[in-house]
Formats: sequence, C-alpha cells, structure tokens
Amino acid sequence: MVIVESPAKARKIADYLGSSYIVESSRGHIRDLPRGAADVPAKYKGESWARLGVDVDHEFEPLYIVTPDKKSTVSELKDALKEVDELYLATDGDREGEAIAWHLLETLKPKVPVRRMVFHEITESAIQAAAANPRDLDHDLVDAQETRRILDRLYGYEVSPVLWKKVMPKLSAGRVQSVATRVIVERERERMAFVSASYWGIDAVLRTGKAQEPGNTPTFKASLTAVDGARVATGRDFDSAGRLKNDDVRRLDEAGAGRLVEALASSEYTVSSVEEKPYTRKPYAPFMTSTLQQEGGRKLRFSSERTMRTAQRLYENGYITYMRTDSTTLSETAINAARTQARDLYGAENVAESPRQYTRKVKNAQEAHEAIRPAGDSFRTPGQVANQLSGDEFRLYELIWQRTIASQMRDARGTTMTVRITAPAATGEECTFTASGRTITFPGFLRAYVETVDELEGGQADDAESRLPRLEKDESLTADSLDPSGHATSPPARYTEASLVKTLEERGIGRPSTYASIINTIQERGYVWKKGAALVPSWIAFAVVGLMERHFERLVDYDFTATLEDELDAIASGNAQRQTWLSHFYFGGNNGDGAALTGDGVEASMTHLGGLKKLVGDNLEGIDAREVNSLRMFADDQGRDVVVRVGRYGPYLERMIVGDDGEEKSQRANLPDDLPPDELDLALAEELFSTPQEGRSLGTDPETGHEILAKEGRFGPYVTEVLPEGAKEKPRTGSLFASMTLSEITLDDALKLLSLPRVVGTDPETGVEITAQNGRYGPYIKKDKDSRSLDSEDKLFTVTLEEAQKIFAQPKQRGRAAAKPPLKELGKDPVSGEQMVVKDGRFGPYVTDGTGYNASLRKGDDVETLTDERAAELLAEKRAKGPAPKKAPARSSASKSTASKSTASKSSTTKSSTTKKAPAKKTTTRKSPTT
Repeated sequence: MVIVESPAKARKIADYLGSSYIVESSRGHIRDLPRGAADVPAKYKGESWARLGVDVDHEFEPLYIVTPDKKSTVSELKDALKEVDELYLATDGDREGEAIAWHLLETLKPKVPVRRMVFHEITESAIQAAAANPRDLDHDLVDAQETRRILDRLYGYEVSPVLWKKVMPKLSAGRVQSVATRVIVERERERMAFVSASYWGIDAVLRTGKAQEPGNTPTFKASLTAVDGARVATGRDFDSAGRLKNDDVRRLDEAGAGRLVEALASSEYTVSSVEEKPYTRKPYAPFMTSTLQQEGGRKLRFSSERTMRTAQRLYENGYITYMRTDSTTLSETAINAARTQARDLYGAENVAESPRQYTRKVKNAQEAHEAIRPAGDSFRTPGQVANQLSGDEFRLYELIWQRTIASQMRDARGTTMTVRITAPAATGEECTFTASGRTITFPGFLRAYVETVDELEGGQADDAESRLPRLEKDESLTADSLDPSGHATSPPARYTEASLVKTLEERGIGRPSTYASIINTIQERGYVWKKGAALVPSWIAFAVVGLMERHFERLVDYDFTATLEDELDAIASGNAQRQTWLSHFYFGGNNGDGAALTGDGVEASMTHLGGLKKLVGDNLEGIDAREVNSLRMFADDQGRDVVVRVGRYGPYLERMIVGDDGEEKSQRANLPDDLPPDELDLALAEELFSTPQEGRSLGTDPETGHEILAKEGRFGPYVTEVLPEGAKEKPRTGSLFASMTLSEITLDDALKLLSLPRVVGTDPETGVEITAQNGRYGPYIKKDKDSRSLDSEDKLFTVTLEEAQKIFAQPKQRGRAAAKPPLKELGKDPVSGEQMVVKDGRFGPYVTDGTGYNASLRKGDDVETLTDERAAELLAEKRAKGPAPKKAPARSSASKSTASKSTASKSSTTKSSTTKKAPAKKTTTRKSPTT
C-alpha cells in the first residue's frame, strides 16, 4: 500500500503503479496538537500543560490527537493496511511531508515492513523509480518539523493571551506572522512620517541635422542634469523629511526653471561626450517557491495563496515538479530537455553554448530539491496542454515553462549609450543635458521570457529599448522645445504580496513554503487589508506591533527571527538537540554545565531574558492597555494631541477639549473602516470631529414628548429617541435614507423614519397585516413571511393597500439586483471566457461572469477602479471553493444508521478502486504564441 496526502495525487500515482499496489490518501495531516480544551483527551484534562498541548516539564513531549475530521480516514487506512504485505509512505519530500509520514507510522502502527518513498514529480518514470528505490524515514527532518510546530505553539499560546487582555479578544501572535505584520506597519509609519519635497527640472527635445539609419529618429529627449558643474537635484537627493541630503546639488524651483528656459531660448547645443558600452543580461534562474509567488503576483496578478493553490494542482496532476523548494538547480535530464526545446523553438543560435546550472548560497535553504519546472524527461509546451488545463493552471504552467526554457538560453546583448550636451545660457551659466539610450542587438533568452517589474517599485523592464540617433562629439544640435517640469518626491511604496515575499526572503524570515499562509493569516486576523494590490495595515496592527516592540522586542526582532530559522535548520541537520534547545527558549537556563550561555544565538538571547515563559509573565502586568492602544497622530491648531484609540469595538479618534462649562472633556469621532492610516491628516480629523457623536438634537416628538437625536453609528447614520431614565422599552430607531444627511435632516424627516414600520392595511383574502418597512437592503413591504421590494424609499409612506396587493400578485423575482443594469462592465474572464460585470446585490457590489459564480468585492476594492485582473482573481478564488453544497433532506436516525452501514460496506469493497486506469483522454492541441 502506498499512502500520499491528496486523493488527486493518489489517482494519478495509481495509474503508474499497476494492480499490485493499493494507493490511498491521508487527505493531509491526520494528527496535530489539540486546538482547544474540547480536543484534549479526558485523562490529560487535569494536567497543567494540557492547555498548551505540550508537556514542557518532560522534554517538551507533544500531545498529538487524531483530528476529529480525520478519524474516519484513519479507520479506512487501518482497514486497508490489513490487506497488504508492505507499506510505502509517499508523502511530500520536505519537512512537513516527512512529519506527516511519521504521524501515519505512529497512528497506524503497521505490522508489515515500512519504507519511505520520495519523488519530486508525478510522472510514470519518477514514480516507478521512487517505488524501486525507497529509503528509511529521516528522523532529523521529523525532529526539525516537530520543533517548529512545538515552538510555534509555545509562542502563540504564551503571547496571544497578552493581546487578548491588552488589545482585543481573538487576536493572535505568531513567530513569523507578527514579524511580517511589523514589516508592513513600519512601511506605513514611513509613509505617515514622509514629507514631500518639490523640485523642478527642464526637459528638452533636441534634433540632429545628420541623416539617420533606418529605425533611428533625428530627435530625442534629454534632461537638464547640471548647471555650472553643480548637479541638478532629483528625487533621490531628498530624504523622507523633504530635506536635501547634501549641499552639493542645486535645487531648482519653478521660477528658477522658468528663468533658465528663457535664458536657453537662443543657445547653441553641443555634444560634449558620447559614451557607448556593451549591455549584457543573463537569464533568470528557474523558479523556486518564493520567486514563483513573486512573479505570479506581478505578472498574473495572483495572490500568493492563489499561486500556490494552482501550483499544487499542477504538481498533483503531473504537470510540474514539486512546488515547495528553495533550490534553483535543474537535473541533467531537465537541462537537456530545456536545451532541446529551446533549440527546436527558438533556434540553436539562441541556446547557451554549455548547460547553465544555477546554485545559490542562502541561509535557511530547504532540503535539496530541484527548481520548479515542467515535469517529465521532455517538456510539454503550453500549446500541448492548453486543452487540459483550466485558465489559472494554463497561465501558471506557461510561466514556469517559459522561465525554465529561458534559463538555458543565451544572454541578451545590446548597447547602452549616454550622451552629454552642453548649452551656454544667456545668464552666463553653462547647462548640461543628458540623454540615455539602450538598444537590444541580440535578445537571446528575452525571446522566451521577460521578468515583470513591480509597478509600485518602478524600474525598467529588461527588454525595454530607448533608441538615440547616432551622435558624435562636438556635433551641433538644435532644440525643438524646452519644457520646465515640476516634480514631487513620493513616499515609499506599500508592500504588495510579491514585494513582501521578497523582503521576508532577503531577511531570512520564515520559509518560502509558508509565505502564502502567513500573508493569508495576517489578513484573516484583521492586521492587514488590501487596497488594490497594496497591503495596508489596520490600526489594530499598529497597536499589536507597538506592544510587541515595547514589551517583547526580541520576539519581533528581524535578526533574532532569522537566527531562529538557522538554529531550526541545525536541528534538521542533526547538529542540535531539540529538547535542550526548546528548554533554553522556553525556560531560559544554562548550557548544561552550570555556565550561562553566551553569544548571539537564540538560546543565549532567551536565556538572558529568562526564557519565553518568564518574559511573558514579567511583562504582562506592566503593560498599560490604554497606552498600548493609544497612537498619537499629531497636534491640532490649538496644540491638542489628536490620538487614535484602538477600542474593543473598533478604532476611533479622540482629543481633549474644554466644554461650555469650562471643564475638560473627551471629544471622539469614528474612523472609517477603509481609511488607510497614512491618509489621516488634520483636515480629515477635523471633519470627523465635526460629525456629532452624541447626536444632534432635532427637537421633541409632539406625541411622546421625547427628544429626537440624529447620530452617527458603526453601521451608518440614524435617528433615535431619548427615553426617560428607567424606561423599560427600547428606544425607536430608524436608519437614514441614502438621500439624507445628518447635517440636514429635520424633525419631520426623523418622525417619518421613526413611524416605520407603517401598517399599509389588511389583506382582505388572508386577513394578514401588510406593513411597509425600511430594511438593511432597502425599502420593502411584508405580508407574513412574504416580502417584496419597493422601487423607492418614498413609497414607504405612500404605498396603498391596493398597490401592495398588486405587487404581491406578481411572481416573486429572485434577487432585487437582477433587473438592474450592471454597475460596471469589464472584460472577459480568462477561465470561462464570459464577460465579467459588477452588479449591486443584497450584500453589496459583486462581480460575476454569468456562469453561476458571484464574488463579493472585498474591503479596499472600489467599483470605479476595479480592474479585469482583480475581478478575475475574485472569481477564481470563489471558483476554487467549489459550488455551494445543497442541503440534504432530513433523515430519521434509522435511515442514517442504514446509510452508514451501506457506506462502510461500500468502502470495504472499493479499497483498490484507485488502481483502475482511467480511460485515456481525447485531447486536441491548441496553438500557443509560445509554440
């Protein structure tokens, strides 16, 4: 019997192994540490360490349980194991896969021989080779993964409760997620502290009088770079506070640039130097996990999670090699396949003279695997697999195929030219203009693949050309135009998923195989949200990171976190002992002979701090929750501090003001959920403060004598009444219509809103009362459990019983937005090929392609600026979750029992169903630009 992780992989492998093998799936992890008190077995519930799931007093022994959703899987595997004479554990070949294999071994307790079967691609030759050459379980790898899991549990379970008590319930801290959040928060702090600087330059369009070669134009653009030898300031010469970094540069303002333009109007322009250099660009290394995520984000607009999910499907179905790897190395077979295909498709002249091998010296490298490449001894072109893959799968496969082929091609070659032109101004100053050009004379690997430049980071693509005319020293030029241009420095760009992955990898934080889950986690926890492609930290993230920096600085220190990864690797290689290392991390202590540990390692650091447990215990009571959750932003015009408070019900603004009675009091204002922190300035704060929080009094209800207030709430503006103290009934409330504003609503308007729901009348046929109501999704009328939408809010007060009867007599339309025109029309979805549109639904705007998949817009998505790529991403994420399951009819306990027995019987008779070969698929080849 062969056990793999996923059913899809099991089906594929069964085809290659034949009828003498049973291939089963564990469906991922079968055991883990308890997720809560309910998961802890009864005999351990009284233990002091049961909450952790790790016995810290006895060599950090973990308490593993079979997760509830995997108990049936374990039973099936045990039953299947009775029918075989040998067991192959064929889980993935990395640390996590090795740990899953160990958990299977510990849980199933097989009585037959057990071997470890490892492969890095699911092709017939690879699977048969792996079956013929099994190995033993690597306990060092298991130790490393166990240590990682235990460490993350200790970190999360000790630090997270601090966040619950001091910031907000249900928050979490994590060894890598907290550091990743800090990276994003620090970038936002830089943006908030940034002061823009303005500077001016002069752009010239110059012309040569010489005849030019085909493809060259006689005109070109040049920019002013120096005046009297002093370099003209550009954006890179200013710091984040808007100051010049040095005094050697000349800063032009609008007046100075205009004066120079006038002084250069009649000047003569002369080429003072022409510098031409050869240009060479080597191919990119084949993909590893982190670079695949980066390019998937930049080129395909995929999230890291979407990239890895798609790559997983490609791997399990035999299209690419294993997608979790830190290696850029290709096997000899793969190199030959890539060189052969490059020669066939692009010509021998574009293939490198000798095979290219890419190695990298990097800390924290995962166990040796190949780079991510097309599977097999000869690669299938995108055209050959086009009809076999979904839209996402095809696009990602094409990307991997292109990068692999390009890695074995020749360097791109060309020339770069820098021309300097001098012009004496009428003011006596000598002005220097500079123009740069690049020409690709031999594209080489660029014919197959060009890496995308991150839009938020700027830069020039490798295949970008800018041709200059052929110029010579001392040649005279004429100016067609001179244009002064104003510029302003920009704050550092927010991280995208791609640039965050790059930064984490460069700092040695975390593992490329976990980046997708880390980014997903910090979004799910509410620490980060997306504005387009940019990652924006929430105010909660500011509070959490501030607490960690002030009270647990070491735990979010970048170097410390990277060193921790090194020491976990030492355990993986057998050069460190797990229990000793964990003891120093958690309890502190010494190096075993009574002497305190020294050095900069994690053990020494945590020993110095007394260990994680003492660090948390000593700091908990000293943390001032109000201080942690108070973020001073700026002072207002009267010198009063404006502070963002992170409350249990969301962030809000606060400052102290003097009331009419002369007493100091707090003034508060709600903060919009979709407001990026760097966009909060004094003007916006004053606008928010001017919105009444306690409520604007509209007057007194003449019938009840109660005061009526207009207020701003968490769910929008509304009106309410003030009841006498001690009143038992709840105050009437009513949400404002979309056409109303808090500043303009009148008492009459408010009384109308408070009169809802309005009794329209009684249905003469049924005797049921019909009411008109204003709901969360707009105005409607209701009769018993039947409700119908009204086409305007005014109808709430004017609809008659006769009109209501006519509305109920009409067939009910499912979905109020169905008849409305779309809010926006987009391009075609790359998967379905159908046009995408944005519609207004009950729960807000959503994107659909008309095939049954509807994806709600997320926080940060805007209808007006929504792109085709973002819409396709939302639909792909929705599609990946599969169709909504239909609710099954209720069954009696007897029928459930019968069904259970039937299922068990069926299971026992179909154990080897995965060994049957699937019928061959009939495929046709679609031509692709790459073929």
